[in-house]
Amino acid sequence: MKPFRNIRDDLAVYQGDWGCQGFWAMVVYRFGRWRYTIPNSMLRKPFSMLYRLLYKVVQVLTGIELPCEVPLGRNFRIDHFGGIIISGYASFGDNCIIRNGVTIGLKNVEEKAAPKIGNNVNIGAGAKVLGDITIGDNVDIGANAVVITSVPDNSIAVGIPARIIQKNNR
Repeated sequence: MKPFRNIRDDLAVYQGDWGCQGFWAMVVYRFGRWRYTIPNSMLRKPFSMLYRLLYKVVQVLTGIELPCEVPLGRNFRIDHFGGIIISGYASFGDNCIIRNGVTIGLKNVEEKAAPKIGNNVNIGAGAKVLGDITIGDNVDIGANAVVITSVPDNSIAVGIPARIIQKNNR
């Protein structure tokens, strides 16, 4: 069954540590995604209610807000917990890591668009990535950076507002 395979893969990302709060958030995320596969809406309703309860419990206990509407690539990792907010409009590629205090979300309430994060993206503690932007592949976003413009592949984004540095020019 695919949901259980995803959970096994997620557990491997956390090196088998069931106690990681990021893993708890991923289990609830996977459950939320799985409930959409139930075709009968009447059968799905109790699972949706349970998801909402579990989502709130994880949010309160871990400080991680990861809605099940967010498309995640493989090997997504929440490295440190607390103060993590991810908009339901965001998307992530494969092998992404985020740390505590990260916000991935809307730049303006009127604009319902959040960042599209590529593959192999490493987001440092406290970073804010906001708006209808694209973060390319193989990008590092520094701690506390505020990213409000698109970042090309193979770059580093640092500072407030973030400055973009090509990795091969270092």
